[in-house]
Amino acid sequence: MGYVYILLAAACWALIGPVSRFAFAEGVGPLEVAFWRAAFGSVLFGLHTVLTRAPRVARSDWPAMALFGLLGVSLFYSAYLLAVEEGGAALSAVLLYTAPAWVAGMSALWLSERMTARKLAAVGLTIAGVAVIALGGGGAVRFSVAALAWGLVAGWCYALYYPFGKRYFARYAPAGVYALALPVGALGLLPFVAFATKSLVAWAAIGWLSVFSTYLAYLFYGLGLQRLEATRASIIATLEPVIAAGVAYLWWDERFGLWGYAGAVLILAGVLLAVTGRRRGPDDEQPITDGERIAHDQGYA
Repeated sequence: MGYVYILLAAACWALIGPVSRFAFAEGVGPLEVAFWRAAFGSVLFGLHTVLTRAPRVARSDWPAMALFGLLGVSLFYSAYLLAVEEGGAALSAVLLYTAPAWVAGMSALWLSERMTARKLAAVGLTIAGVAVIALGGGGAVRFSVAALAWGLVAGWCYALYYPFGKRYFARYAPAGVYALALPVGALGLLPFVAFATKSLVAWAAIGWLSVFSTYLAYLFYGLGLQRLEATRASIIATLEPVIAAGVAYLWWDERFGLWGYAGAVLILAGVLLAVTGRRRGPDDEQPITDGERIAHDQGYA
C-alpha cells in the first residue's frame, strides 16, 4: 500500500498542469486558478486541523508562516501555472524538478552543508538538462523564454520547502502549517487576480486541483511515508513529470522533440542522483539519505 499511496500522490501532482489547462481554455487565468487552489486548500486543511485537533502554530512563528505563504504558495502556485500557460504541462513538470539542484545550492550557501561530488554532479546534470531543453526542446511543446523562466522560478520556490521545513515541519504538523500558509498565499495573490466568469468545466478543474492535487496529494504522500523509506518514496515521486508528460501528450498533444526528451532525462537523472545520495548523521552511526531528509523537511513525514 505504501507504493500505491506514493503513486497516487505523484499522479495527483502530475495532473496539476493538464487539468489547469481545462480552466485556461474556459477563459480563467493562471493567477485566478492559483488563487482558488490556495483558498479552497486552506479551507480543507483548516477543517483537517480542527477535526484532528492538530497542535496550533505558536504566534511567534506566524511571521515565518506568512513568508512561507507568500513564497511557497503565492509565488510557487502562480509561477508553476504561468509556466503551464506559457509552455505546457509537460515542460513545466520537468522544470519543476530542478528543485533538488536549487536545494543543493541553498544548503551550501545558507546551511553550510558540504557540496559533495555527488551533489555537484546532480547540479551539473540538472543545468545541462535545462540547457538542452532551452536550446532544442522542439516538438509540440510551446517553448519560450517566459516558459523557461517561470518553470525555473517554480523549481526554486519548491526548493524553499526544504530550508523552511528543516525548521518548522519538524516542529508542527504539516496540516497546521498549510492551514496558515495557504490563506496567506491566497491573499497574496488576490490583488493580481482578474476574476472571470467561470463555466462548470472551469469550476470542476479548480475543484480537482484543490481537493486532489493539493489536499489529498499531501495526505497520500504522508500515508506512503508511514509505510516506506523516504528515499524510496522520493524516487517513486519522480514519476510525477513522467506522468504529467504522458497525460499532456494524450489530452493536449504536447510532446518534446528529441533534444527536449534528452534534456528531460538529464534533469531526472540529476534528481535521482540527488535523492539517492548518502551522508552520515550527526552521530556518524546512522546513514541518512538526502532523499529521506528532503522528503521529511518538505512536510510529508
